[in-house]
Parts: sequence; C-alpha cells; structure tokens
Amino acid sequence: MSAAKRTRLPTGREAARFLDAALDVKRFSDSALNGLQVEGTRPVRRVAAAVDASLETFQAAAQAETDLLVVHHGLFWGKPYAWTGPQARRLRVLVESGMSLYAAHLPLDAHPKLGNNACLAHALGLKALKPFGAYHGQTIGWSGILPSPVSREGLAKKLSKILTVPPRVLPWGPESIRTVAVVSGGGGDMAEQAWEGDNPMEAFITGEASHVIYHPCREAGLNLFLGGHYATETLGVQAVAELLVKTYGVKSLFLKLPTGL
Repeated sequence: MSAAKRTRLPTGREAARFLDAALDVKRFSDSALNGLQVEGTRPVRRVAAAVDASLETFQAAAQAETDLLVVHHGLFWGKPYAWTGPQARRLRVLVESGMSLYAAHLPLDAHPKLGNNACLAHALGLKALKPFGAYHGQTIGWSGILPSPVSREGLAKKLSKILTVPPRVLPWGPESIRTVAVVSGGGGDMAEQAWEGDNPMEAFITGEASHVIYHPCREAGLNLFLGGHYATETLGVQAVAELLVKTYGVKSLFLKLPTGL
C-alpha cells in the first residue's frame, strides 16, 4: 500500500517488521541485536536516523519528538545488560519519551541499496560493483571501478565532500586510481583482501584501521583512505529513514552527532 493510500500510521513494531524484511536481518550472524530493541508506545509520525545509540542521541531524538529512532550501533551487543548506570539513563529517556528504537548493524553494512557501503560506493560513482570484504563468513562491502582514473588527491576530495570530513590518506599505491574497495566503519583489518587475488584494488576506503595494517598496506602498494568510523556509517541510516518516508509518508530527520573517530 502506498503512503498516499495509507489511512493509519504504523506502530513501532509494524515499522520494525517492515525493516526486518527489507534488510533481510535474519540472514546475518551478528554480535549486535538487530531489529526492534525497544518498543515504544507512540504511532510513528516522525523517524529520526542516527549512527549511535547513546544518551546524547536519545535526548536529541526526544527533543525532536521522534517516534521511531533508527540507528546503526544499537544498545545491545553479544550479552545481556543490567539496567543500571549509563544503560539505565539511556533506557529511561527512551521509555519516558515513548519512542521505539530500531538497530541494524551488519544487515545495514551489507545491503545492496540501503547499506553504508553501497551508498558510499554509489556516491563515489563506482561501476561494475562486486561484493567485497568477508567478515565472519559474510560479505559486507563492495568493490568497483571508477568511470575514469582519478588522482589520490582527487579521490580524497571527493570522499571529503561525501562524508563532510577529510579522510586520512596513506599513499602507498599508484597515484592514478581506478579500482576501489569500500568497507565502512572498522574495516581496516580487511585491507589485506584488497590486494589479494587476481584483481587487486588500487585503493581501499574504510573508517578506521589499527596500527598493524600500516606496513602491510605499504609493502603491498595499496592506497588506504580512512574516512572515520562515524562518518563512513552515516549514509545507511539516512537511506533507511528515506525508505520509511516513501513507504509510510512519515517525516524524518538525521541527527548529526559526530564523534570525530
């Protein structure tokens, strides 16, 4: 049913079921709890998108009269939590405001249209996209070819415009770049996959990397672009919010709360 014909606003649970199907969350094995993490009491009129589930995010969402908050990094990771201390303060804001919280971690990284990596790849203009980046038996990134070669500086400028922050560049590969792989967030450990195989990449874009990847990238001749964990994961949640706008006719906003990391 189109938004124009819809006569009733969805509940948080109904919107979550729609997103579960759209993102195919059951397909992924993840340390995060994907899906509806907190069920609110309000029908969904306004959706907010944010990268992180935090007290700052919840307070900003409540102030904006959000009914459904969609995040990439949710509250619950791999183990049960006691509702004490900081966790209690976060949950209290959610419960008192009546908003629902929906989180999508690996499903949102990997989605071919809504995902962080697909959105970034398309924004860069990559063509001939192929799945890239094996993570615990699941592929979550994308690789592709730029329409024409660009310089390292040119690619850095384009990435800076998309992410609104300048990337850190380790210039160990060719000056002219055509082949690029993208894995958002903490994908630095996947850099090795960018130079393996029959079709090595000339550049690898991720959010952050550990010290140990520096010399292997240098010795392999790979250009490494570090756009920031936060910045590289802002696109997917915004795409999900836009999907909810088109599906349900709700209002949406993006809560820009950068960490600088």
